[in-house]
Amino acid sequence: MLLGCVADDFTGASDLANTLAKGGMRTVLVIGAPSDGEEIDAEAAVVALKTRSIAPADATAQSLAALAGLIRGGCRQYVFKICSTFDSTPAGNIGPVAEALAARLGVRGVPVCPAFPAAGRTIYQGHLFVGDRLLSESGMEKHPLNPMTDPDIRRWLQRQTTGKVGHIGLATVRRGAAALSAALACAAETLVIVDAVDIEDLAHIGQACRDRLLLVGGSGIAEGLPANFRQANLLAERVDAFTGVRGPGAILSGSCSGATRAQIAAYAARAPSLKIDVDALMEDRFDFAALAAFVQSGRAASPLIYSSAEPGEVARLQGRYGDKSVAEKLEALFGSIARLLVEKGYVRLVVAGGETSGAVVSALGLRRLQVGPEIATGVPALSVQGAPLALALKSGNFGAADFFTQALERLGGHDNAGQ
Repeated sequence: MLLGCVADDFTGASDLANTLAKGGMRTVLVIGAPSDGEEIDAEAAVVALKTRSIAPADATAQSLAALAGLIRGGCRQYVFKICSTFDSTPAGNIGPVAEALAARLGVRGVPVCPAFPAAGRTIYQGHLFVGDRLLSESGMEKHPLNPMTDPDIRRWLQRQTTGKVGHIGLATVRRGAAALSAALACAAETLVIVDAVDIEDLAHIGQACRDRLLLVGGSGIAEGLPANFRQANLLAERVDAFTGVRGPGAILSGSCSGATRAQIAAYAARAPSLKIDVDALMEDRFDFAALAAFVQSGRAASPLIYSSAEPGEVARLQGRYGDKSVAEKLEALFGSIARLLVEKGYVRLVVAGGETSGAVVSALGLRRLQVGPEIATGVPALSVQGAPLALALKSGNFGAADFFTQALERLGGHDNAGQ
């Protein structure tokens, strides 16, 4: 392997895998830390963890275990993949994990850049923007698990770390790779926020990091990395074919983002849908038999099952039952639904939301996923090695209103318009 990546959630892992595969690297998505002696036949491996919202000590331990597996695989460079909206709390987990990985690799001047301009995420003067809004005014300040109330990523990361956080501004980035490389080499801090507002900035970052052992960021930070390996004649330029899987499909959504709620409204207008009664679930009166009947009756129509709700409803549920309890019960339910779907012969699953995606993939016991073509920005088609099952794992804010329809078609092997 050439490039080893540790991702803090499953949708982020598929997003990064998509970027690397588009760049020409033969990429595999690995679920959980590679075991001792496990061989990974790929140029890039992305390890998908479910560590974004757990205790910092647990997130750090799991991330170090994943790194150890990648080191055993002989990787030349490593990426810690985080959310492009920097989803975290003042206690972690980005800072503690990044510092631990840097300490294990013995490096400092580690670039931290969650920018993903293709999805509207940019960094200027250390502040993170979503479109033309500061992060704290983008809706992310209402995130049910990781509310982002401060757009100054330097300040937010400083709360999570033991050392000082550095910053390299856009002017230095735009002086080119050599200037940025020199600035990183001179940095006294372990972690350094790097500005980026367009794809050319990410290209400079990629070139400047040719010889840097560790990078931290959204999938955008990896935009320039395949080219570095190609210039060194290290890529085989072999493309793995993706044929898709024909058969029943379904959509599971736990994301409460505005983009996902719009996608639900668009899809529910044309296909059968079932909203999970969270009150019933929390009060142990949820009718799983009725849900199973809905699944059975909807095989020919690609049904939608969702818990997604408006921010006010989410706040009510969390206030009544506790945010952790609601999250745990919903994840367990979505895992059970995923197993039911597969048992009933569903072979295409579209999953919206990082925590929901993690619950689904974990419940199905998946270990390796082949990375196929891009469905929408940041979302690839995935197929399970050795099984007739295809998935799309979508971050909440990604995709246009018709994403669910596009994803089902692409997972079935059909090209989407414009793809």
